[in-house]
Amino acid sequence: MIAAYCWPQSAKANEEIVVYCHTEAKSFQYEIVRQGIEDKTVLSETNISGRTQNIADNIAEQGCDWDPTFVISIDPDWRAGLYLVRLEDSDGRQTEAFFVVRAVEPTDAMLVLSTSTWNAYNTWGGLSYYTGGYVVSPMRPLQPGFLTKAEPYRNRIARFKQWTSADREAFFGSGYDPWTMAAGWSNWERLFVNWAEQEGYNLNYAVSHDLDQYPNLLDGHPVYISVGHDEYWSAAMRDTVEKYIDSGGNAAFFSGNTSFWQARFNGDYRQMTSYKCQIKDDPVYHPEHAPTLSTMWCDPLVGRPESEMTGVSFTRGGYAHMPNAPDGTGGYSICQPNHWVFQGTSLRSGDTLGGEEIIVGYECDGCEFKNESGKLVPTYEDDTPKGFEILGTAPAHLWETQEAPGQLAENYIGELNWVAERIGGADTPAIRERFASGNAVMGTFRRGAGEVFTSGCTDWAYGLTNEMVSRVTNNILSRFIQAQEKPS
Repeated sequence: MIAAYCWPQSAKANEEIVVYCHTEAKSFQYEIVRQGIEDKTVLSETNISGRTQNIADNIAEQGCDWDPTFVISIDPDWRAGLYLVRLEDSDGRQTEAFFVVRAVEPTDAMLVLSTSTWNAYNTWGGLSYYTGGYVVSPMRPLQPGFLTKAEPYRNRIARFKQWTSADREAFFGSGYDPWTMAAGWSNWERLFVNWAEQEGYNLNYAVSHDLDQYPNLLDGHPVYISVGHDEYWSAAMRDTVEKYIDSGGNAAFFSGNTSFWQARFNGDYRQMTSYKCQIKDDPVYHPEHAPTLSTMWCDPLVGRPESEMTGVSFTRGGYAHMPNAPDGTGGYSICQPNHWVFQGTSLRSGDTLGGEEIIVGYECDGCEFKNESGKLVPTYEDDTPKGFEILGTAPAHLWETQEAPGQLAENYIGELNWVAERIGGADTPAIRERFASGNAVMGTFRRGAGEVFTSGCTDWAYGLTNEMVSRVTNNILSRFIQAQEKPS
């Protein structure tokens, strides 16, 4: 076996990244590759002596306590981005790790990779949040498939229920962990980065806990960007983004299931905790008020709904184009086609956006709404922020416990059951029915001095090959960038 991870996960020019590698082989080699529209190798070395490291039973929770293998000094000429460390030992076994280079000066937009969610789904060395764990460490290797994956458009979670036997054989025969369909650079952010670089945007990069560690991380950037599956957020991450928007920054959430669960980092970011539905096991649980409780942000004990930041919530959305969930058209039914988001498109009311590409797939966020004189408007009976404009909708469904696919921990509770109990007041058939038929909702709203767009779906990045989805995305980024370029 060969395995590796990098720490810290991000750094700036002239700072250092340490690579920790375990191999039973005599020697290994590596190359460092910046991934984008064109991959670029920036450093390589051969014939490095191999070293076996301690593979402890508690690695998934405590992290690896490995000896450093080599150190990378960030060259000032290296462009901001995600860098793969590709390693191959003398026995021919391969693995990969990653780190992020952050730009020194602000760029067009800050893309924060959803690394806290990658960590939540990673089963390397033990349990993830989905196989029975409550505390997971990012200081360990990632399972194959999180960072690179052949044919991402084929090997995506929103298509797996349609897989043929050949599809399954190709995926699992490549050694990919099944949980890597639900999180990771290879699924979403890589696709967005390829498009953004093709369009000429100059992105800065960070990892999830950079938002927690550096409160001023977003300063000077016209736009903050979230892409894909961005599920786990700490309180300080929320603080950083919300204060940024309130002070005039703009946020583009090209993501879904966004900030659904609260997580807590320990002091050195070696561990991340989330008890999710097992709230009474959380040491900070209090039956009257527990603002740092690691469960749904919209839980009454936490009292900080994610929709205050994003405009929408998974509690009013759910799954789409998944088992036991509606397929719909695969795209959004458009309303308000004259909105600035749709400028330059040929879309009309009722048209479908991104259907062929299935942009409304996997996990979706929404809000409660009603039809007023032919216009969909929020009811505001949930936590949707005032002034939220609905631009598109698609059907979605929260799973009951028995509807979820296999391989989940025995203590798994379906989100529909949990939402009914915690938000509806009781897990009864009548209350479950109230939340069962949700909707993915795309929309915009203003918060403080800033503006927010939300795609309401994890799979927006798969639609960027579509001319209309691409144009909408350009409209959003162009408006948000130009908004901060205008004199105050």
